[in-house]
Amino acid sequence: MTTPEVVAWEGPDAGAPIGVPLVDLLDRVLATGVVVSGDIVIAIAEVPLVRLSLHALLSSVSERVPAPWADGGPL
Repeated sequence: MTTPEVVAWEGPDAGAPIGVPLVDLLDRVLATGVVVSGDIVIAIAEVPLVRLSLHALLSSVSERVPAPWADGGPL
């Protein structure tokens, strides 16, 4: 098994620690969007008692993109 090569960040702070700054990471995530999905099951003696499901979409909103609803939205 080979380890991946570490590439240094080539931004304005080239002397900073290796990695992507949090602001740049959030900017990239909000520009493209991300879906978070997960399930939690609480069980006793292999009998499922409670199941929690999480499905979330995180994305940015732009004023230049019109709303898909004619009346301005469901709210």
